Amino acid sequence: QVQVVESGGGLVQAGGSLRLSCTASGLTFDDSAMAWFRQAPGKEREGVSCISWSGRSTYYADSVKGRFTTSRDNAKNTLYLQMNSLKPEDTAMYYCAADPVFGYCSGSWPVADFGYWGQGTQVTVSS
Repeated sequence: QVQVVESGGGLVQAGGSLRLSCTASGLTFDDSAMAWFRQAPGKEREGVSCISWSGRSTYYADSVKGRFTTSRDNAKNTLYLQMNSLKPEDTAMYYCAADPVFGYCSGSWPVADFGYWGQGTQVTVSS
């Protein structure tokens, strides 16, 4: 049984930082592309970042480039998202997703590429 669990969300002031973590079990983590998505109330789920199975390739949404960094520790089956210089518009539920079928990120890492999802962790940035 595959389990994907996010942690690390919370309330932070604008300009602050948070680090999200995601652990995945029941799948071959080090063969999987991993991604972070977010969804704000009334908006569609959007891709935030994607990282290839090896960690050598990373991709970011334009809105977070230069502020967010994704990384992974395959020995710990854990994915991370370091979020710096947070803005109120970053407020959303953040989801971790796994694609164990194809270990690379496509150019836009669409939602449909990822078969396994966590329940999400809430990030709220106050102004």
